[in-house]
Amino acid sequence: MEGEIHVADSTSFKECFSVVNKNPYILRLAFSAGIGGLLFGYDTGVISGALLYIRDDFPSVDRKTVLQETIVSMAVAGAIIGAAFGGWANDKFGRKKTIIVADVLFLIGAIIMAAALNPGVIILGRIFVGLGVGMASMTSPLYISEASPAKIRGALVSTNGFLITGGQFLSYLINLAFTKAPGTWRWMLGVAGIPAILQIILMMRLPESPRWLFRMKREQEAIAILEKIYPPNELEQEIDALRTSVEEEKQLQEVAKHTGFLALWKNKVTRRGLTAGIGLQVIQQFVGINTVMYYSPTIVQFAGVASNQTALLLSLITSGLNAIGSIVSMYFVDRNGRRKLLLSSLFGIVASLVVLMVVFNQTASHSPPVSGIETSHFGGNLTCPLYKSSGRAAWSCTTCLKAPDCGFCSSKINKLQPGACLLNNKAVKSTCNGEHRIWYTQGCPTSFGWLALVGLALYIICYSPGMGTVPWIVNSEIYPLHVRGFCGGIAATSNWISNLIVSQTFLTLTESLGPSWTFLLFGGFAFIGLIFVFFFVPETKGMQFEEVERMLEEKSSFWRKSPPSGKP
Repeated sequence: MEGEIHVADSTSFKECFSVVNKNPYILRLAFSAGIGGLLFGYDTGVISGALLYIRDDFPSVDRKTVLQETIVSMAVAGAIIGAAFGGWANDKFGRKKTIIVADVLFLIGAIIMAAALNPGVIILGRIFVGLGVGMASMTSPLYISEASPAKIRGALVSTNGFLITGGQFLSYLINLAFTKAPGTWRWMLGVAGIPAILQIILMMRLPESPRWLFRMKREQEAIAILEKIYPPNELEQEIDALRTSVEEEKQLQEVAKHTGFLALWKNKVTRRGLTAGIGLQVIQQFVGINTVMYYSPTIVQFAGVASNQTALLLSLITSGLNAIGSIVSMYFVDRNGRRKLLLSSLFGIVASLVVLMVVFNQTASHSPPVSGIETSHFGGNLTCPLYKSSGRAAWSCTTCLKAPDCGFCSSKINKLQPGACLLNNKAVKSTCNGEHRIWYTQGCPTSFGWLALVGLALYIICYSPGMGTVPWIVNSEIYPLHVRGFCGGIAATSNWISNLIVSQTFLTLTESLGPSWTFLLFGGFAFIGLIFVFFFVPETKGMQFEEVERMLEEKSSFWRKSPPSGKP
């Protein structure tokens, strides 16, 4: 899902295993910093399961979708601020201190959420966690990159991406483990404090990034660290290369300081690069990926799975496939190229979202009817008020769930038979379950539910290797050197903002449009993305930065291959 991806092929990983086997200190540096990626993944994934139980404990959250969306999305809002502050803190105080500050924010957020007495306090804790996520998303890979030998840098930085998706998968496992524990969601959200404490302890015993020390003119400290990372026969060469690189970087930053956004946009090379880079980042979010990662168990419940525990268990599939997809991407991206991977990914996303649209449409149109006899069985005091005032007209489960504060209690004989439309509260739920019936509040019983799981799995399989990683790769390759950091920051910010928009509106859209039309809307954005990539995103596979600049100078659209060198 978010963060910069550095690509490493199988050869890089073989070399990496060989180097770290000889020098375990390098692995210690990478693993210690990589816990930030694990926390990033955990805290963005854990809310999907915790939200189910927060709804059970706080009726106001269950009744108001905007409150559910706010609990989810405030971490994203905090991440936008955290990423901006993290960039300044990295330069001012160094990578090590910034990682520790991020851990403190993770820890504070975990404690606040675990002890929360009302939804407002949970939201406050999510903001703290988001600040940590924003700082960790850029600082952890930066530290790993700057404290790694150049020849295995790609492989080590890629481990941060694995830890992000691994952290998301771990969050689903933790959610599942605490479904029966007293406090459920408090444990789910509070457990994040443990790796934060572990990383603080580990980072306190590790050095600062040698590159940052060189920038601060603390060369002797930097050289002492490099002596632990490089063998003696490579040390002098690496010191000279680092010294030269830092000086060039300072010069480029001076140039960038005097280059505003309007000046960048007037230059056709950077304008075309920004068009492709920002466009990819916005599309990455608007195809709906974080609705799946943040609301996966809720989506499963839309498909007719009433049990929180079962919804969490089935959601493990999407999280696991996402982690596998990030590995698959590294195999194909330098073999098949960026455009082919993006186009095939978006085509698959469109197809899978159409499948989900059809499934949820059928689920809504074929939901069990509401039976007046079944409803009367529970007494007039427990009947849904709107159903009672409607004169008990022909209602279905779908109609019942759209009514304010109402839930559907299935038939005792068969969940697909007519059931009862009742008030939605804990007492009524207990009464329904006590008669060996199933209580539904998110989606209705259906025989099509398994197809929704197929659609979700297909979506992740198509998304993760392509749209999940390639937009970050393209953004690292497409900008001129002297404005790469500035342009990359603009594109990354557009990603976070798009993430916030989608996560803050998903449940509202499903409430107003229904799940089927919501997924069709995301499918429409994916189709627009397909056209956008076809015309405006160049192939950068195997190209030097100078060649990319020359290509952007010469071409404004990329639906045709460039002619061979020397031909018109």
